[in-house]
Amino acid sequence: LPLLLKATLLRLASGSYHPFYNGFYYNHIMNDDDDGQDKVDYFNGPKLVVETSQDPVYSYNGANVTLPCHYRYEPDQGPKRKIRIKWSKLRDDYTKEQDVMVAIGKTYVAFGDFKGRAHIRQGSWHEASLVISDVRLKDDGKYRCEVIDGLEDESNVVDLRLQGIVFPYQPPRGQYRLNFHEAERVCQDQGAILANFNQLFQAWSEGLDWCNAGWLADGTVQYPIRQPRKPCGGVHLAPGIRSYGPRHRHLHRFDAFCFSSALKGEVFYLDRPAGMTLEKAKQSCQDAGAEIARVGQLYSAWKFLGLDRCNAGWLADGSVRYPIVTPRANCGPAEPGVRSFGFPSKGKFGVFCYRER
Repeated sequence: LPLLLKATLLRLASGSYHPFYNGFYYNHIMNDDDDGQDKVDYFNGPKLVVETSQDPVYSYNGANVTLPCHYRYEPDQGPKRKIRIKWSKLRDDYTKEQDVMVAIGKTYVAFGDFKGRAHIRQGSWHEASLVISDVRLKDDGKYRCEVIDGLEDESNVVDLRLQGIVFPYQPPRGQYRLNFHEAERVCQDQGAILANFNQLFQAWSEGLDWCNAGWLADGTVQYPIRQPRKPCGGVHLAPGIRSYGPRHRHLHRFDAFCFSSALKGEVFYLDRPAGMTLEKAKQSCQDAGAEIARVGQLYSAWKFLGLDRCNAGWLADGSVRYPIVTPRANCGPAEPGVRSFGFPSKGKFGVFCYRER
């Protein structure tokens, strides 16, 4: 009987008979000599290849985006049985994955924040592209497209990047008052999230120069320097991102670097001849069918919508700021930017409001 069994297995492995429907032939034939050695012939069939975009896919807050992914066989096998597709979101260090969705044919299950927002595009044979609707700030990152066909399992990665802006933030209490968890909250309160390193690096490459250290999403503390100077690491260090490395998320306190994306609505300015208190400013926005703008919304309107206003206005956190695209006399420094008057306890100003389109 053992000899008959072995002869049958050898016949199956020879290629004269194909036991598996999907074209992949896996042979693991035990050696009857009982010497503890196995004879292994792992692969004897078409190769599964998974392809994604090599370039980043760009999107913005509130948009719909497709992350392209296709699979094929070498040699081509034509239409095949239903395969399993799995999408995961990766951490920057690839140490942990967040399940996004799994699908077999037209049946799929999305997980967590992706429920109701993610599905597989049914465009053609061998399509595995992921569609995400109503993109959110924290969707930014790397995604793994994994295709599973029987014992074959191949994957590839695509990078989703949100178009946005990084801005430093200090609370009303002043510099270096936030632990990591408080930094997360203040960014969320301003319509933003804690920036990651790639976002801070992009902001630095576009001109951000800020000497105060701030939290990033990975729990590190860093700051971007374009013009080296003594208080900011010394005059002899090259321009770049200065890093304090990981810090204790409860005990250590710094500022925050927040990230905000393009807006779904508009930011506009309201004023009264005598100005307004903060409470009057909030009510004026409500009367206009809007809400008082957050800091992140003002930065986004300045960067993406070209908002340019030399009049100072209240924002939701109690700060007074104004955005300048074209620098001019009596409107602050010679560089474009969002100017800040801090958090005045007295005074009357205009107000920046935000309204969904």
